[in-house]
Amino acid sequence: MKFYTSIPKGLKPYFNTELEKYRIEYANRNLKSAWNYLERAHIIGQKYPYAHTLVHWKMLQFGFKIKNGKEIFGQIPRLIFGGIKSFVGKIPVGNTGGANVPPLKPFPIEKDLQDIFIKAGISV
Repeated sequence: MKFYTSIPKGLKPYFNTELEKYRIEYANRNLKSAWNYLERAHIIGQKYPYAHTLVHWKMLQFGFKIKNGKEIFGQIPRLIFGGIKSFVGKIPVGNTGGANVPPLKPFPIEKDLQDIFIKAGISV
């Protein structure tokens, strides 16, 4: 079994870029676009416990900010267990991380995100 820890150096700039785009879109009250960047950050960082947990924390905060009970209550178990699942390599690849999708269901990864993994030398 492979244990994952921190996000690889080649992938980290892409992860940080998605989080920065989230911050900008949220600050401009473009909530749909902001959420999309959180989902993208989730897909990029979900293999790595710290990155995965950070995104779920931000998703939980987002749920509070928009007063969405489903998102708030959906994020709590994801926040608790997501990092653990990442650490032991048991993640649903491509899952966007929101309460609007089943927590253990894998999804296809969009082409531009696949390209990011390829550029970073990471297999998904």
